[in-house]
Amino acid sequence: MAAFARRAIEMALADRREAEALAGLVFFDRGLVDAAAAFEHAAGEAAILRLGGAHRYNSDVFLVPPWPEIHVHDAERQLGFDQAVAEYVRLERAYRALGYAVHVLPKVSVAARADFILATLGQAFSRRS
Repeated sequence: MAAFARRAIEMALADRREAEALAGLVFFDRGLVDAAAAFEHAAGEAAILRLGGAHRYNSDVFLVPPWPEIHVHDAERQLGFDQAVAEYVRLERAYRALGYAVHVLPKVSVAARADFILATLGQAFSRRS
């Protein structure tokens, strides 16, 4: 698992480098903080503060808690529901420890979740102007 998490860290750093060349907002489904949290959990070595502090994302982060109604254990979601809940708790703690504004997506339709994200980002950007 630690080797997998190390590879995820490398991929997240490469994704960030590629995204720097893009115009506009870029959304990451998983990122460096997620990979560092997985590494810490698997290897027991500190990584979140070192990596997550050095490579910042937008201050607003959107998390989706595991929902029993839609959780499936398959090739894409390899964690069982209890493991997914534990991972979610680790990620929420990690993002908050790094000073991110964590927004939990509501249990609504995909369209309503997208509207929630865009409205939140719109408010965040208007506060910065």
